[in-house]
Amino acid sequence: MTTAISAKEVAALRTATGAGMMDCKKALVEAGGDSQKAQELLRQKGLKTADKKADRATSEGRVYSYIHHNQRVGVMIQVACETDFVARGDDFESLCSDLCMHVAATVPSPVAVSASEVPEELIAEERRILMGSEDMANKPEEIKNKIVDGRIDKFIKERALLEQEYVKDPSMTVEDRLKACISKVGENMKVEQFARFELGS
Repeated sequence: MTTAISAKEVAALRTATGAGMMDCKKALVEAGGDSQKAQELLRQKGLKTADKKADRATSEGRVYSYIHHNQRVGVMIQVACETDFVARGDDFESLCSDLCMHVAATVPSPVAVSASEVPEELIAEERRILMGSEDMANKPEEIKNKIVDGRIDKFIKERALLEQEYVKDPSMTVEDRLKACISKVGENMKVEQFARFELGS
């Protein structure tokens, strides 16, 4: 027997995920009316859709800026997409705004777009500090290296924008937020670069 899904439930899921009405209804039916499960199904579908578009050229986009209300923190970000039409759309603007606010709000602030772009010298310095920390003093070299490797992985994820927990929804990463927009709009998108400015830093 098929679970009856109300228009109100569909609308609530659409508000929560940004997915299309028909996609929301299908996900709720598949999830037996469970909104959380439906959100997870939509997220999985979105990630697959985004991965299929990952190789498509992105020659349009926009540079977006955000100044925090205290006038002490500002962010500029360059996000690319495939067409000027999408670059001028509300979904793309919302994405750029969300990414700017994430960079402004996150501590520690990101230093690179992806994990592979985190500067080697920053990683080397963090490794040096970790190896010299008090809790490592009496540990065998092999154990010490394993612990430090794990902490370095965590350090890289904390400093790479796409790897960070998304500030508006910690259950997803910034990359998940990007891929959700790709899935909804149907175009490939990439964060090209960003800069964060803070008074006194």
